[in-house]
Amino acid sequence: MSTLRQPFRYQYNGTVFWIIGINIFIFALMYFLGFRRELTYYLSMIPELVVTKGWIWSFVTYMFVHGGTSHILFNMLALFIFGTHVERYMGSKEFLLFYFVTGTLAGIFSFVVYYFTGSPRVILMGASGAIFAVELAYAVLYPTSIIHIWGILPLRAPVMVLGFTAIELFSSIFARNSGVAHLTHLAGFGFAWLYFVIRLGMNPWHRLRMK
Repeated sequence: MSTLRQPFRYQYNGTVFWIIGINIFIFALMYFLGFRRELTYYLSMIPELVVTKGWIWSFVTYMFVHGGTSHILFNMLALFIFGTHVERYMGSKEFLLFYFVTGTLAGIFSFVVYYFTGSPRVILMGASGAIFAVELAYAVLYPTSIIHIWGILPLRAPVMVLGFTAIELFSSIFARNSGVAHLTHLAGFGFAWLYFVIRLGMNPWHRLRMK
């Protein structure tokens, strides 16, 4: 077995709740303790600052900064709903690696796209890239699971993920000025797919087609 695919010893310690807790802590510092401007500046991924000041840490820290209550609420709710199941399946160490690898690569991808398409001052924040990766992981690991959209519409997890992918692809083309980083979401899907192939030796498409 190659080192790249060497599995971690399985353990579950509720990593998802630690990630949610860190996000809430930073959100509280920003919006309740008056550090919004400073933390947005130092932790968000701003391509121009990555180039001029070398702030490469923002490829990771942007995942812990959110632009408002609804932004963090929906991201953390999705992380709780899907992430807890994915972590239990993968184990905490594998989940942590998966979360940070996909989220960081989504940030780097976004940096390249924004910087070289003339948007170096865009402010990228939010865990959505990593969250979309987690949602794909859920669909791959639990392909027969049924998700009730808005608590009403039942969809198989793979259908939900493919639907989200189509929406993000459409939005990235026709809603470029919406203020939502649709390409970062798509990058989350894409890097999660590669993670399953390269690290876990699984074919996501075969899993998504299971009935």
